[in-house]
Amino acid sequence: MTDNVRHVRCGVVLTMFLLLAATSALAQGGSIQGRIALASGERLNEATRVTLQTSRGVKAIVFTDNEGQFMFRGLNPGIYDVVADADPTRFEVTSVTVEVFPNAPALLRIVLKEKKVSVSRKAADSISTSEFDPAIPAKAKKEFERASDAGNAGKTEEAIAHLRKAIEIYPAYLMARNDLGTQLLAEGKLAEAEDQLREAMKIGPKAFNPKLNLGIVLVQQQKFAEATTVLREAIVLNSAAPSARLYNGMALEGMNEFDEAEKELKASHDLGGVPYALALYRLGHIYLNKGDRKSAIAAFEHYLSEAPNAANAGEVKALLITLR
Repeated sequence: MTDNVRHVRCGVVLTMFLLLAATSALAQGGSIQGRIALASGERLNEATRVTLQTSRGVKAIVFTDNEGQFMFRGLNPGIYDVVADADPTRFEVTSVTVEVFPNAPALLRIVLKEKKVSVSRKAADSISTSEFDPAIPAKAKKEFERASDAGNAGKTEEAIAHLRKAIEIYPAYLMARNDLGTQLLAEGKLAEAEDQLREAMKIGPKAFNPKLNLGIVLVQQQKFAEATTVLREAIVLNSAAPSARLYNGMALEGMNEFDEAEKELKASHDLGGVPYALALYRLGHIYLNKGDRKSAIAAFEHYLSEAPNAANAGEVKALLITLR
């Protein structure tokens, strides 16, 4: 995960994969269940607009939750277009056509690649020179490329296997260890992801991406004190990264450091805008913990205005009723 340039290898192509499954019956017709992820396999932790269209026009719009998931329920059988509209400064808008069957969910995994952009001085400063190590053997690079292709195709296990081979050939391969860490994070293998990202940090102590990704893993593990230490190091490398500010705010919230958490979450939203509406939701809970009902209501209302169709919108609306 990164807020500037993920790697210079990132392209403009969006790869999407569709799997159909009948894991459960839905009484009110078919459904589309989906998740949006980065090419590395990592979840996209940003509220992203997803539009459902038919030949007659737009049928529904929802926003992904903080796990990158979305759902359309109660659909009649037929052909639909699903349009993922992520941050336009980073990603291309993409569309996929899917057929919905009666009483069966269509499962989508949308894999995004970041736009190819020129590397600004600020972005370059957050990338360690060890990420472009000229000593990387050709065979290791080939395995890394195969891992990238597999990741783009949604083949996480295959990507992990190729990354392991790349690291076996060249243990100091920072980019491979970072990407392996994010793939393992996406698979929920947090302990192993932590190990790989710590190794990446040893190789490139000034590399932004491994610090950010390790911070995310530590937040997931509820190791909040260590998470905020690592994320603060990432922020020193790139203070304009909204994701680092978001997760640092979440770590501080977990430590009941509400004043500092409030500052970080506000910074995340100020820097990232609507894609970081999740920061507003977390701010609402912080204000509740501080006994500031008025600010909590304002934060939750702001959250719903930016993510009206978020997966937890109903929960937030119910909470607002009790607070007013």
